[in-house]
Amino acid sequence: MSAKDRIILGIDPGTIVMGYGLLHVENNKLKPLGMGVIKLEKLEDHALRLKKIFERTISIIEEYKPDELAIEAPFFGKNVQSMLKLGRAQGVAIAAALSKNIPITEYSPKKIKMSITGNGNASKEQVAAMLQQILGIKKEQDFLDATDAMGAALCHYYQNKNKAAGATSYTGWKAFLADNPKRKI
Repeated sequence: MSAKDRIILGIDPGTIVMGYGLLHVENNKLKPLGMGVIKLEKLEDHALRLKKIFERTISIIEEYKPDELAIEAPFFGKNVQSMLKLGRAQGVAIAAALSKNIPITEYSPKKIKMSITGNGNASKEQVAAMLQQILGIKKEQDFLDATDAMGAALCHYYQNKNKAAGATSYTGWKAFLADNPKRKI
């Protein structure tokens, strides 16, 4: 596959529910290949959940053969224990990808939301609604972790599309408008 033809695996890590989404990019045309969730709540032991995350990530990689992994970074919350568990889940998914020589890129939740909706504080439902418009995927309440994962994959595509095209990046609206005066409303 060339840089214009690749598969991006997006992962929204979690120790109760982990979402994944696969995005096929062919000549800058986007096609969702698959998405889903891995439910882990039935496993009592945290170590067994991590093992399951590793095994399922490997099986997804072996089935779809992604070229890149885009993964959501743990966010700082009030509960330190939850953040540590989330970080372990992310680490295990990253280790699975690295064991298959797949390059990984980590994105903050705000970066993903901003990339998809234009609002870094968007809800999971808003991300899902935008993905429904952009990629034509169905918005299902039970799969918001899967749409978040697809959001990570699409964010990765957007970030690399801009780099590959030599696009100019801006520090904010003021810089953009200064460089594009005709775009003012």
